[in-house]
Amino acid sequence: MYRLPFGRGQLEFALPPSMRGTLLQPKELPPLTAPAAAIRQAVANPTGCAPLRQLARPGDRVCLVFTDATRACPDALLVPALLEELHAAGVRDEDITLLCATGLHRPSTSAEKVAKLGASILERYRVVDHAALDSTQLAYLGTTASGASIWINRLVIEADLVIATGVVEPHLYAGYSGGPKTVAVGAAGEPTIAYTHSIQLTDHPNTRLGCVEENPFHQTLREIAHRARLRFILNVLLDGQERILAVRAGDPEPAFRALVALARELYEVPVDRQYDLVITGVGHPKDANLYQATRAATYVFRAPKPVLKPGGCIIVPAPCPEGVGLGSGERRFYEIMRSADDMATLLAELRRIGYPAGAQRAYFLAQVLRYHRVIIVGAENPDVVRHLHMTPARTMEEALQGAVEEIGRSDLEVLIMPHALHTLPAEQGMEPLHVAVGTVRLQLRRHGQDPGSVDGQSALRILAELSQEEPELPASKWYTSAQPEQLAQFTELWESLRH
Repeated sequence: MYRLPFGRGQLEFALPPSMRGTLLQPKELPPLTAPAAAIRQAVANPTGCAPLRQLARPGDRVCLVFTDATRACPDALLVPALLEELHAAGVRDEDITLLCATGLHRPSTSAEKVAKLGASILERYRVVDHAALDSTQLAYLGTTASGASIWINRLVIEADLVIATGVVEPHLYAGYSGGPKTVAVGAAGEPTIAYTHSIQLTDHPNTRLGCVEENPFHQTLREIAHRARLRFILNVLLDGQERILAVRAGDPEPAFRALVALARELYEVPVDRQYDLVITGVGHPKDANLYQATRAATYVFRAPKPVLKPGGCIIVPAPCPEGVGLGSGERRFYEIMRSADDMATLLAELRRIGYPAGAQRAYFLAQVLRYHRVIIVGAENPDVVRHLHMTPARTMEEALQGAVEEIGRSDLEVLIMPHALHTLPAEQGMEPLHVAVGTVRLQLRRHGQDPGSVDGQSALRILAELSQEEPELPASKWYTSAQPEQLAQFTELWESLRH
């Protein structure tokens, strides 16, 4: 019997006898036994800068940017620790503003604010939702080196001291979330979010899960946060049950990097083969809507190590009581997906004209759906699932039968990832070079050609063409960043397999 998170509860299921399951989970690390004390200790002994009570001064205007309801960040523990330090420095209540980093998500509800911060903080301090579409709330800070227009909430810009909370976990574009992202995206205006999530950045080979070094998305966020004068962060690392495993505070970059090093040890798990079917757990709060829940499918597709065979299926149990989601980005995603006739045409059109801020999820989900069937189990709005070109299923049994029908046989190799957003299949076992060779061989067979009749240089040219036509494929990303000696290894391996 397997168990996956489903909303705030769990979903139990068994595989049919004809299927063989493999469980893939993040490495285990004991949660902090006294998290509140550990948080206070981290704030008092920060990484890379002076303690917060030395950075703040009486009379300073402080903007504390905290995560919204789509993030499982324990702000109810983080924010009080930061406020204690600010008051120890002599900062008054009326000089502190708490800004909810909604990005292009919907505003937070009163109940969500209470859950995030506690009723006493809401009564005592000014708490504001960011509004990325309201130009009157934004201030312009020029452009980044790569050309991004920097629009940030005025409350951030007008503050003497900017602080942010965050959770470090795998992220589709940033490599790992947290660090500068809470301010650089969560408190940014629509033009800034549109640029950072544009094809120009997201199609770069280093804009990918688990990659922080030389990642243009992360580099742009760092520059935006620096220009917004983010000086102090308090970030955590969580397990699948949202328990705190580690905490760091201090200068945005070194504090973030310290947690990323731990996150890699925890979340990146070696996988030695590919599977017919991947079953992914999401859980609260990400499975509240399809915009967030479909991250699981895109994480599987774009993992550092490809784990799904060509033509394989992905099952995502997710109740999604909010349907597709209620924010402007979610609505844009829905309209683009619903209006699409097929995924290949949609991808070509989005690459030609781009997409509005928030609709990058359509671009990445379409990449998955072009090659794989995605089945959503237990969604409260099955028609919305269909509008997004995915398949709704009432139960896991129905979903498993759908996978059998799609693949055409019942003896499936199944990978179960209970915490899919916290599990990165690592590039061990099947190397990226072998993935590239296998992809070209599959491409030739699709066109009725025998791979043995094609020499190494011709295969390399096919891979180059493929990287232009289908840049989302892992093989295409490998080719784009490959060095000359790696390309030579490709032709050598091809010739050895050919003969």
